[in-house]
Amino acid sequence: MPVPKGKISKARRDKRAATKGIKPKAVAVCQTCQAPVAPHQACLECGYYKGKKVLRTKTDRMYEGVQTRKEKEARMKQKGGESAAVPESSEETKSE
Repeated sequence: MPVPKGKISKARRDKRAATKGIKPKAVAVCQTCQAPVAPHQACLECGYYKGKKVLRTKTDRMYEGVQTRKEKEARMKQKGGESAAVPESSEETKSE
């Protein structure tokens, strides 16, 4: 079994551990909404990455739901009262 040739001083020994310090994480700023974002990650606030929309956010889904509801109501008004008696849930289950 190998044996060290001489005593390693405390200063020399502690130099090895000196480089293991905790470094702060880098924080970038979103180009579209100026929210703090980790670098090379899509923004969770607006869903953009490098100026392009890549994620659907909660607000996007909410607005899409409102639009589809308005479109359904408009179609029902155009058809008239006679088809209003038929429930639309049967159409939704067929499409799923």
